[in-house]
Amino acid sequence: MKPLQASSGDLNADRRADFAEMLLASGEPAQAAELLLGALELAPQWAAGWFRLGEMQEAAGLPDLAARAWAMALELEPADRLGAALKLQLIGRAPAAAAPPSAFVETLFDHYADSFEESLVGKLGYGLPDFLSQAIRKARHGRFRLALDLGCGTGLMGERLRPLADRLEGYDISAGMLRKAKAKGIYDLLAKADLQNFTRAGERADIVVAADVFIYIGALERIVGAVAGMLAEDGLFAFSVERLAGGGDFALQPSRRYAHSETYAWRVLAANRLAVLSLDRTVIRHDRRDPVEGLAIVAGFPTTASAGLSTQAPA
Repeated sequence: MKPLQASSGDLNADRRADFAEMLLASGEPAQAAELLLGALELAPQWAAGWFRLGEMQEAAGLPDLAARAWAMALELEPADRLGAALKLQLIGRAPAAAAPPSAFVETLFDHYADSFEESLVGKLGYGLPDFLSQAIRKARHGRFRLALDLGCGTGLMGERLRPLADRLEGYDISAGMLRKAKAKGIYDLLAKADLQNFTRAGERADIVVAADVFIYIGALERIVGAVAGMLAEDGLFAFSVERLAGGGDFALQPSRRYAHSETYAWRVLAANRLAVLSLDRTVIRHDRRDPVEGLAIVAGFPTTASAGLSTQAPA
């Protein structure tokens, strides 16, 4: 994928953009936006500049102008690595979509790869891998012949799965993340994959894990159906979602991540013959010092021994 153009390509435009950032940092978003607009007159094809202009105009309380700027960014860069479509959705200027642009997710994590663990674990208090691995151990004792780590990132969940698995495979959309995971030497196979259209043939897995992954997928029907198709009859499916309070199935949040309701998770699992073995509320991470509440879920196909397990959400 071609690198995102961080510079406008025009020295004078870049200087104006730098001054605009200084104004924004000093609490003057309207003046910052005006200066950046001047920079864009010199470099009108700069998609990243238009996207940033939209953010400044949004901060200045000018949603109409922000929408125009994000629409221009999207026109100049239709793959939408910056996520302009998500910004338009959040201000009600585009219809809600079932998934984010794949290029946005890939770009986000390629950019984040080098600082991912330091930021997520060190600064944001990310403890989901430990919490989810404990739930897995409670649901099933012993080892797993084949474990799949979907959205494996740098391997934080894989480090917890490795002692439990004879074979461990990791899949991620970001080449940068996969390089970090490879350096740990814990996976038997690593492969680049977009989970929005993920398929895998061959031997069925004894456990499939998606830790803090579905926040960048949105609608879960397709991916849960794919997991059910690659899971052994006595296998486990362990995953997390950010918890959506109130009504609805799932919704895009200001963070540009998706949150999902508990009833929606139950319903999608049930549609694929999967029963909930455990469901726990937990704090996944912190965002601007606020706790992000989530659900850690372990599911599996009902068997004779577990016939009492419900595929229906509690009332």
